[in-house]
Amino acid sequence: MSEHHTGPAEVGAPMNYPEHEKTYNGFLAATKYVTIMVTVLMIAMAVGFFTTGGFFGGALVFFILTIAGFVLLR
Repeated sequence: MSEHHTGPAEVGAPMNYPEHEKTYNGFLAATKYVTIMVTVLMIAMAVGFFTTGGFFGGALVFFILTIAGFVLLR
């Protein structure tokens, strides 16, 4: 707001491309890990609700699959 640019906004300010790429890579990493967490949560809920595993069985499946997912994604 305080800057005065002459001409269109598309060419007014220089872009910081390394910062854009860093943000994009961070977004991709966050999306990847959140997708794994939601998938593992759904599997653990299915184990907990629809089998004889109960709460502790679902929690055990959740922790094991979460650790395995994070190790495999690295």
